[in-house]
Amino acid sequence: MGPLSGIKIVEFAGLGPAPFASMMLSDQGAEVIRIGRPQRPAPRDVGDVLSRGKRSITLNMKSALGLDVARRIIASSDGLIEGFRPGVMEKFGLSPEECAKINPALVFGRLTGWGQTGPLAKSAGHDLNYIALSGALQSMAPADGPPQPSPGLVGDFGGGGMFLAFGMACALLEAQKSGLGQTVDASVCDGSAMLTSLISGWRATGQWQDEAASNIGNGGAPFYNSYRCKDGLDVTIGSIEPQFYGLLLQELDLTNDPLFAHQMDRSCWPEAKQRLTEIFAQRTRAEWCSQLEATDVCFAPVLSLSEAHDHPQNIKNKTFMEIDGVVQPSPAPKFGRTPGLKPGSVPIEGEDTLSLLQDLGLSNSEIEEASGMPFENCRS
Repeated sequence: MGPLSGIKIVEFAGLGPAPFASMMLSDQGAEVIRIGRPQRPAPRDVGDVLSRGKRSITLNMKSALGLDVARRIIASSDGLIEGFRPGVMEKFGLSPEECAKINPALVFGRLTGWGQTGPLAKSAGHDLNYIALSGALQSMAPADGPPQPSPGLVGDFGGGGMFLAFGMACALLEAQKSGLGQTVDASVCDGSAMLTSLISGWRATGQWQDEAASNIGNGGAPFYNSYRCKDGLDVTIGSIEPQFYGLLLQELDLTNDPLFAHQMDRSCWPEAKQRLTEIFAQRTRAEWCSQLEATDVCFAPVLSLSEAHDHPQNIKNKTFMEIDGVVQPSPAPKFGRTPGLKPGSVPIEGEDTLSLLQDLGLSNSEIEEASGMPFENCRS
């Protein structure tokens, strides 16, 4: 049933990184109950991948009974996840301190963009802003223009959701020993800064320059870069180590070319990159894959998501799976002894409202008050 089987998490519905964190926990066997706002009945949104495998309940948090139900769910949970701006849970009367009174062992996970404190704490922002302030964005900037946004990969999900999931797992483990919960305060800005740890070490020892696209890891080096092929598709090479670099030169018939004789001579990099650009443009991506894929050149084609789904490596490793007709990433990492089950479907919003509230012993009228919806709209 997964390594987190038996763990119960209550999630207050939000956007992006917080639901991603709870999805990661759900993927590994935790029971996640997502509390959402009352709304009109709607069909199942199979594209809401971040909600897969969760249970869904709607509560009217403005009603006394709705708040009481939330407290009762919190009392029986191991962890709580919320991704609101600082102060929102406090307005509900559900601050970490108040929740600790309800459930002393509760792990209270908070995820914000800027953090709970500081001059920007209550300001709006998005992934792009958070990774800009942490320094992560500039490290990926091209040489000839401003850095471009990414779809939340480095910030919201890498620096935010994954760090909250890691923090929750750490605190849940500690709570099993101490019997006491604690607050896990994750911010996208903090987490994306953490992702630059290796770069920080390089910079301190003179191996990293702040100038955009001037380093091995950010587009400066010809032997660690992406190249456009004859058919307009792209490939990557990552021939950093001397033996891999030597193999690259051998495969491209450049072994005796003086331009490539001194790999780490930065003065040669612009011209060498131009030469490689011309070489890779002479053949199609498929032709380069035929020659270089599965070699120690450190090579891979740049695939679209649809292409990635069908690559033999990803098929063999079951990197992707299909749920309700939607191809999506499989749970990661994989576990040998407690691998867990395939995540369930995305719930219809409020799908479990009726059953959960009936389990708490509420009457039909109380279910209407607590859920904020007519009884006939509460799903079973």
